[in-house]
Amino acid sequence: MAIPRLLVVDDDPDMRTMLTQFMRQNGFITLPAVSEMDIRKHLTAERIDLILLDIMLGDENGIEICQSLRQDQDVPIIFISALSADRHRMKGYEVGADDYVAKPFNPQLLLARVKAVLQRAQRTSSLAYRRRTQTFRFNDWTFDGKQDVVTAPGGYEVSLSQRETGLLKVFLANPHIPLTREEIASALDVTGEVGKAEATGRAIDVLVGRLRTKIEADPKAPEMIRTERGTGYVFFADVIVQDI
Repeated sequence: MAIPRLLVVDDDPDMRTMLTQFMRQNGFITLPAVSEMDIRKHLTAERIDLILLDIMLGDENGIEICQSLRQDQDVPIIFISALSADRHRMKGYEVGADDYVAKPFNPQLLLARVKAVLQRAQRTSSLAYRRRTQTFRFNDWTFDGKQDVVTAPGGYEVSLSQRETGLLKVFLANPHIPLTREEIASALDVTGEVGKAEATGRAIDVLVGRLRTKIEADPKAPEMIRTERGTGYVFFADVIVQDI
């Protein structure tokens, strides 16, 4: 249940800020970048699930960047460009882009295209690894991703509700990454149930509190699920993923 991480690459600060904020409001972890060097730094340091890439980047060219990335990266790429002629679109697809959106565009349309590309990527991964199951190990705890079973350091199983299990999966998929309450709610799909942002935030706080009582030695002084002031929560534990 990893929250999708997007990279917005545009040298126009207004466009970059608008896209970053819009995607964050719709449940994505979104990071800004302005050059191929920035892109490569992010790809080296963290998981990136999709890149929104402008073509005209000052001294750099998005087509050339995409072509370069495709030599060693298979991350999905959507071009966003004021160049809307068919020849420009074809060039984008020829160098390995997954989609091409022309400016000006409807943000909701872009959102739909992003979700569609991510779903295609996930389906491909799922079909290729449909027999794969994973075990997560963190601070001497174990989570069996196939059975949804949590085992404490003492070797005994800890009973979690379905919602608590979902929350733990979100944290295990995003270790050491500060997550807002809205991002967590989106990953758990509770925003539609709760409605108002304030109520959603309170619901997440209550859920985090319940999970802490089950996996923290001292829920009042948590070592793993820490509150990130001004943001939300961060899972402060190294997570080892093993395929079975």
